[in-house]
Amino acid sequence: MRHAEPDNQRNLLALAVLALVVGWAALGCGESRPHTRAVYLLLDTSGTYSQEIKKAQGIANYLLGTLHSGDSLGLARIDSASFSEKDIIAKVTFDSRPSYTNQQKRAFRKNLDRFVGRVRGSTHTDITGGMLQAAEWLRETGAGYQYILIFSDLEEDLRAGHIRDFTVDLSGIGVVALNVTKLRSDQIDPREYLKRLDHWEGRVQDGSGTWSVINDLDRLDHLLRN
Repeated sequence: MRHAEPDNQRNLLALAVLALVVGWAALGCGESRPHTRAVYLLLDTSGTYSQEIKKAQGIANYLLGTLHSGDSLGLARIDSASFSEKDIIAKVTFDSRPSYTNQQKRAFRKNLDRFVGRVRGSTHTDITGGMLQAAEWLRETGAGYQYILIFSDLEEDLRAGHIRDFTVDLSGIGVVALNVTKLRSDQIDPREYLKRLDHWEGRVQDGSGTWSVINDLDRLDHLLRN
C-alpha cells in the first residue's frame, strides 16, 4: 500500500501529458492559415475529353511553379464515381523548408506524369462527387484562399442509381471551370453549351461558392491570389 500513492501520481502525470499532446494535435488539425492557398484540380477523364489531359498537365505544372511553402495542392480525376479516395492522384501541403518543398513538388509531378501516361477514358462523369470530395479536402487544409479548378466539358453523365441532386457546400471556395470544350451537339445548338455553363454557375452559387470560366489557358497568371 505504501507504493500506491506514487503509482497513482505517476498515472495522473501520464494522463496529464497525454491530454496535453491530444490538445496540441487538436489545435493543429484544421488550423486556420489565413495567408495560404489551397487548390484542388479535378480532371475529367470521360470519353473524348480524356484527349485534353495533356493540357491539364500544363496547368498542374503551372500550379507547382506558383504555389509556395504552406500552400496545398490536390489532384484528382473525374470518372464514373468520383466521391472516392481512389480517384485522388496526389495531394500535398508544401513544407516550410524550401529544399523539402522542392522534393515534394518533384514527387507530385512524378505522380502526375505517371497518371497522364496511363489515363483511360471513363464511361461516366461524376462532376458533383468530385466537387464534394474537393470541398471536404480544402476545408481540412485550413487555407485562407481555396479553389476548385474543374478541367472538363461540364457534361455530367451519372451512372444509374447515383444521386447527386443536392447542394454542395462551397462557402469560401472559388470554383473555376477550365478549358470547357464544346460538344458536337453544341455546334448544332450553341444554347446547349451556354445552358451547361449556367447550370453549373447556379449550382456553385447555391452552395455559396464563386464561379468563373477560363478557356484561354494563357490567362492563368491571374487565377490565384498571392
